[in-house]
Amino acid sequence: METEKVKCLIIGSGPAGYTAAIYAGRANLSPVLYAGLQPGGQLTTTTDVENFPGYPQGIAGPELMEDLRKQAERFGADMRNGIVTATDLGQAPYKVTMDDGKVIETETLIIATGATAKYLGLDDEKKYAGMGVSACATCDGFFYRKKVVAVVGGGDTACEEAVYLAGLARKVYLIVRKPYLRASQIMQERVMNNEKIEVLFEHNAVGLFGEDGVEGVHLVKRMGQADEERYDVVIDGFFLAIGHKPNSDVFKPWVETDEVGYIVTEGSTPRTRVPGVFAAGDVADPHYRQAITAAASGCKAAIEAERFLSAKGLI
Repeated sequence: METEKVKCLIIGSGPAGYTAAIYAGRANLSPVLYAGLQPGGQLTTTTDVENFPGYPQGIAGPELMEDLRKQAERFGADMRNGIVTATDLGQAPYKVTMDDGKVIETETLIIATGATAKYLGLDDEKKYAGMGVSACATCDGFFYRKKVVAVVGGGDTACEEAVYLAGLARKVYLIVRKPYLRASQIMQERVMNNEKIEVLFEHNAVGLFGEDGVEGVHLVKRMGQADEERYDVVIDGFFLAIGHKPNSDVFKPWVETDEVGYIVTEGSTPRTRVPGVFAAGDVADPHYRQAITAAASGCKAAIEAERFLSAKGLI
């Protein structure tokens, strides 16, 4: 079994991972970064990114990630493709096994594996990805000013996204599978009191339609034990708000996670309960999930790694 020793290992290649690699590279930590399941992270599935500072005209998600990758390489980061299959964070140096069988022994580990948005599982969600289907209202709501959109979900996140979109769109349908909202009372009230939001209880979205993008949604309304009504609603955008799954499973035996799976860190730092192991980006962020906040936490993680190594006399 091939073993390699490194000072700083970064797992994940979204804004958090790449930014960590930039800072770690500039600190002469010779970081090794493994890109993970989705090289470039969630932004590679989006088209225009208009809210990342420094791009007044906006930039395509894949292009932004490519810029970050090149910047990290410029400062000496070793970029690799690969997926973690096992970890041993019981004592330093920490052991991380990759899918090619190689074991990386590292003094510091930055976990930047992100989170995966949950989808309904419809073929049309893939068909219209980046063409009217989104899992982030804050990211993409701007494109639907004065338009009609639908949000799927009945929890706090769905209600927050519906209220946010109501500030931009002409009309918002909230598609709720159950006959009630699971959201907190205050969020329910905000939804119910917003004249732009129409809640469709006991509805399921079963498909989307449109020529060059989403133009409508196929709905099924439950009418009773056996009866149902099928009809279409014309919309311009379809937002999923049924939750995210943090990509933290392989680290769970060692780091603390919340009930959903987000890695718990100390206060506003990226420190986990394992010394020298840090979590950055969406894998530790159930609240904001923005490229800029992920990048900021990647910066923090790299600075923490440098300080940790320095205190141990390893650099």
